[in-house]
Amino acid sequence: MKSYRYSDQEKIESPPERYENGTQAPLFYDNNDVFGHEASHQIRYKTLSWRMVAVLMIAEIVSNGMLSLPGALAVVGIVPGLIIIIFLGVFATFTSWILIEFKLRHPQVHNMGDAGMVLFGPVGREVLAGGTVVFAVCAAGSQMLAGQISLAALSDAKLCLMLYTGIFAVPLLLLSFPRTFDQLAWCSVPACLSILLAGLVGMIGAGTNPTPDRQVQATATADFYHAFVAITNPVFAYAGHFMFFVLISEMKRPQDAMKAAYSLQIFATTFYVIFAAVVYAYIGSTVSSPAFSSLPPKWMKAAYGIAIPNFLIAGSLYSHTAAKLFFVRIFRRSEHLHEHTILGWGTWTVLIILMNGAAFVLAVGVPIFPYLVGIAASLFASWFTYGIAGMFWLHDSYHDNDDDGRRSHLHGGSRLYGGDTDGAGGGGAGGFKAWLRRPVMAAVNMLTVLIGAFICVAGTFVTIKLIVDAYESGVVGEPFGC
Repeated sequence: MKSYRYSDQEKIESPPERYENGTQAPLFYDNNDVFGHEASHQIRYKTLSWRMVAVLMIAEIVSNGMLSLPGALAVVGIVPGLIIIIFLGVFATFTSWILIEFKLRHPQVHNMGDAGMVLFGPVGREVLAGGTVVFAVCAAGSQMLAGQISLAALSDAKLCLMLYTGIFAVPLLLLSFPRTFDQLAWCSVPACLSILLAGLVGMIGAGTNPTPDRQVQATATADFYHAFVAITNPVFAYAGHFMFFVLISEMKRPQDAMKAAYSLQIFATTFYVIFAAVVYAYIGSTVSSPAFSSLPPKWMKAAYGIAIPNFLIAGSLYSHTAAKLFFVRIFRRSEHLHEHTILGWGTWTVLIILMNGAAFVLAVGVPIFPYLVGIAASLFASWFTYGIAGMFWLHDSYHDNDDDGRRSHLHGGSRLYGGDTDGAGGGGAGGFKAWLRRPVMAAVNMLTVLIGAFICVAGTFVTIKLIVDAYESGVVGEPFGC
């Protein structure tokens, strides 16, 4: 088996060219991306259209996180709450654009760990790869808890909660087993429909059963601690960018990735705004998190039951992504990545079981697991979704005209980086002069880094305080308890 080395990965075998309107990625991209030329391989990864990537993105991101949005409005008020949701949607679209451009300029990047190698070398590679796995496993565990809540609601909590989690974890594991995303993409179609219908049922249930004497405020006063706790809900409701590189790596035409991102952000932002506003308007300040638990029993059961397919698919996508990061790292540029070998399938099976097993153990064995998800989101999703995009732009614009070979990574002279527009290169000096040549973009991306840092630090602080308060109030349960 050929061992993987970054020097092999970064070697450019043909000159860069602009993307054309053909049916595939250009030759230089296939020469250097993780899956290479797949025509003769038994297992082909690069099969996704942008439409199916959009479906996967929606199924992964628009999930149980939206159920906390009405509660955020109850803390800060409907006006600032909706402004925050819309702003974060626009901001996430901008960072999506930066991430996708970075991926197109660096075909060898398959995940955030590879991006960390480009930015910071081997240390960055390990930190960002580790963060991806930790966040993906925690997110899968969070979906298992959502499944637990749903099954308990449907059965009036007649069983031990840990059993509900175990029941839900079995189909989640099976759904995460396929080696390629195209096999999960078709399952994601009903997952998207399920969360859409569940949200509609939740809004209808709230509208037909409004809370008497409810309190709905245009603006509300809250201290920084409670306000930021509430704001983290919409912040992390958009936290799915850590999967973008992995998904784009399996596209037939990676140059179409931004179409998928636009579809995701338009749907997510619109749906979040409508769902949060309607549920909060009819239930008021007493709305629970998750919001479905504030509905009358019949409506609550209907909403949770319809949402289960989405929780299953979203969880399977997270555990699949965690396993695939290890799998590609182990077998990059080897036959086991593309062929039906015993070692390849055996390793994949072990990784899938380990990732789902870790998510299950964390979900049922750690009483403060929901808070740990918050810490993981603060430490990593704050960067993956927001802050690191600014680093990508600053790095590539700085190195845009390097003569040491890195320039050949770039797909022509993207307008995003101020390069030439005819794809010939030589669009201007790199280094700090590149930042000065585009001061607005440089300032915006520096601000993006600072925003990511603020969310990381403040989110970690308030989550740790939540843990302390939970222990002091005695609400923390026992490990593996019912």
